[in-house]
Amino acid sequence: MLNNIIDRIKLPFRKEKELYLSLYQIIGIIPHDISYYKTALLHKSVARRNAKGKPVNNERLEFLGDAILDAIVGDIVYEHFPGKREGFLTNTRSKIVQRDTLNRLAKEMGICQLILSNGQTSSHNSYLGGNAFEALVGALYLDHGYNACMKFMKQQVLGKLINIDKVAYKEVNFKSKLIEWSQKNKVNMEFKLIENQKDKQGSPTFHFQVIMEGIPCGEGHGYSKKESQQEASKLTLQRLRREPQFIDEVFAAKANRTKMEEEPVLNVPETSQDMNFIEGSEPKVEKHENPFQTEVFDEKSSAADEVKEELTDSSVEEECMEMSDEAYTEEMLNKFFGKWEGNETAEELMGIIKQNSSSSEPISFEGV
Repeated sequence: MLNNIIDRIKLPFRKEKELYLSLYQIIGIIPHDISYYKTALLHKSVARRNAKGKPVNNERLEFLGDAILDAIVGDIVYEHFPGKREGFLTNTRSKIVQRDTLNRLAKEMGICQLILSNGQTSSHNSYLGGNAFEALVGALYLDHGYNACMKFMKQQVLGKLINIDKVAYKEVNFKSKLIEWSQKNKVNMEFKLIENQKDKQGSPTFHFQVIMEGIPCGEGHGYSKKESQQEASKLTLQRLRREPQFIDEVFAAKANRTKMEEEPVLNVPETSQDMNFIEGSEPKVEKHENPFQTEVFDEKSSAADEVKEELTDSSVEEECMEMSDEAYTEEMLNKFFGKWEGNETAEELMGIIKQNSSSSEPISFEGV
């Protein structure tokens, strides 16, 4: 308290009185050691070095301020929302300390005008303001302590620029909400890069479009992929909420896709194997003879048959004995080989064969 009074008395006599006044309007406290704040406002692009030759910039203070800011905002959110779950508190804190929010705060509070850089402050995709805001918190912590940082956030930020209740219940991450909606409804969605160029100042620009089930949806432009995708997601969510026909179109496209992806139901093949191609595979029906089936012979008929057979055999034998040997032989030859019908004798036939054997003409028996 005494130091603050002394700092106010010394303020009119300071060499850098304008910087002191500007910082007082921003943080609500008169700086005691101005060197911390000068370093917090010094971007690395200036490339200054200290007496030892080491680079001097606000990156170290930015690291410290980021940790202090998380702790302070977490403390404030915890006290402001008693009974709320951890997920709600984490989400609310992240909305306040995210880079986009800090950039807007730095611009509204006039911090961006105090930053020393090589002219890159005009680059839209840089976070000079947000980084300087965190570095300023780190400088304030080193200069006046934790309580001064808590007073700065409660009175200068949350009390004047941010309504913590609106921030807590306002959805700012449109991309995550759109992805969550598409996953719950099993809708295919992608972010398609339409164009990637650079503006007149050389800063990259991105143009993204949301595609759902092949249907073009919202488009977004920005100086980062995240920024352009957030804008495209926001416009797509607005169409889903305000245009029922658009929702019907998306789900109709989904139905067509799922219908095409369904595989046709095939008939279940039979497990029985047709073995007709194997020979002998057909079951044979065995014919069983009746072992008890016997032939019944009449005593009279059987006796007559036996007598008949005996008479036939005996008659043949008697005929063979009555014939001479030559007659029997001739009769057997005629019976099995045929009978010669010509009048020539055997000697005459042999002479004819010898006579014609020396001739080249084929033997002819015509006219013999």
